[in-house]
Amino acid sequence: MLKRLLDYNEGEEFDLVLMVKNSQLRQDKRGKHYLLMQLADSSGSIRANYWQAQAEDASRFNAGTVVEASGMIEDYHNHDQIKLFSIHPVSPDDQVDLSQLVATVPEKPAEIEKEIKDFVAQIDNKNWHDLVDFLLKKWSSRFFAYPAGKSNHHAYKGGLAFHTLTMLKDARGLADNYPAVNRSLLYAGCILHDMGKVLELSGPVATQYTAEGNLVGHLVLIDEQLMLAAQELKIDLASEDLLLLRHMVLSHHGRYEYGSPKLPALLEAELLHRIDDLDAAVNAITTELSTTKPGEFTPPLMSQDGRRYYRPRQER
Repeated sequence: MLKRLLDYNEGEEFDLVLMVKNSQLRQDKRGKHYLLMQLADSSGSIRANYWQAQAEDASRFNAGTVVEASGMIEDYHNHDQIKLFSIHPVSPDDQVDLSQLVATVPEKPAEIEKEIKDFVAQIDNKNWHDLVDFLLKKWSSRFFAYPAGKSNHHAYKGGLAFHTLTMLKDARGLADNYPAVNRSLLYAGCILHDMGKVLELSGPVATQYTAEGNLVGHLVLIDEQLMLAAQELKIDLASEDLLLLRHMVLSHHGRYEYGSPKLPALLEAELLHRIDDLDAAVNAITTELSTTKPGEFTPPLMSQDGRRYYRPRQER
């Protein structure tokens, strides 16, 4: 079995076809340009520095570029980094299997899709069920393939659906524990809350924000999709059912400074925000811990206010 990028240990050399996940042209202390890059394959990504870079190298090695790279894994502040020996773009004539270069969801996509549809079937309010079912079918190909984010959490192919399913499982436990929770509304909110990312993001390969994503954002985009779906399904645009579901998606970031135009004003909206925040945090932390050596701390996680997390030497 061929070794992938994250299979190599410190001190081992490699020669692999990789993808540039992102790159930034920077200056060192002497004013010399270099590229700070993340090189990736389906196993994950590792930081690399391309020294003595020229301005044109930023376009040669932009996000999504497939490259042949040789180098060695070395330690940098207790984390892996690539010491590059050579790197060059792969010729367009070379046939490269992109599926080997993109990290994917840790569960079978068909099982994720089936489980989410099982939750849809449990939404017993007809308007909410019909809206969720309509939009899930409309955006199915993107919804089950796209990441949930560019870098912060679930940033891999299928991450959006996986994030949604994990939230639904958390929501089920809360609804079982708290009888006051409207299970149907919470399930509908979980499925729709991030669906606007099928318009906000460019896709699972070299993910970038679209013009719609930068100018409008996924909260407003899914609210717009809800209104269009309601018109298509001939649901009263002034109905409370639609109003409540719109509030769920528009308030799910929980704070004005996080981009929510309204704060949660329903029990289910408050739970949706907390479930979303919980799952995103767990995913971000565990992702960093997976590449952190036992007995060491992760780098500061910007999504967690710059906190660092410790990986115990003895793990259960």
